[in-house]
Amino acid sequence: MIAVAVIPVIAASVLGQLATYPNLTPWYAGLVKPSFNPPNWVFAPVWTALFALMAFSAWRILRLHRRTPLRRLGLSLFFIQLALNPAWSWMFFGAHSPLLGLINIIPQLAVIIATVVVFLRLDFIAAVALMPLAIWVAFATMLNFSIWSMNS
Repeated sequence: MIAVAVIPVIAASVLGQLATYPNLTPWYAGLVKPSFNPPNWVFAPVWTALFALMAFSAWRILRLHRRTPLRRLGLSLFFIQLALNPAWSWMFFGAHSPLLGLINIIPQLAVIIATVVVFLRLDFIAAVALMPLAIWVAFATMLNFSIWSMNS
């Protein structure tokens, strides 16, 4: 059961990194960024913590009885937002397109919030573990929008 929570999260992280790291320089480094853009070194530890919290959160929900109402919906939403995560990296970094990143990250944030709401009905601790992700992706949405508008 823990593997069902951990392996997809690790896979999402690796897939996102494959698009991100090769494009940090010169492409991303050459973009105009807002004053609130964190230094590059901040992203790795933040995402490491967020991915660990995602796996923990999913594990808590996976432990619930299969017939628990809303369990399937919560897990479906969780895995949808998890798939959107590396897709953003490929759209923003891989395609060199802040606009494509923005097209991804807005629904991604909506699905994360929906996941938190459903998880609140299933397991309070699982929901709380996803709240930092919702906050970070909300911040990343503002950052993505700013980068897009400053470089269009």
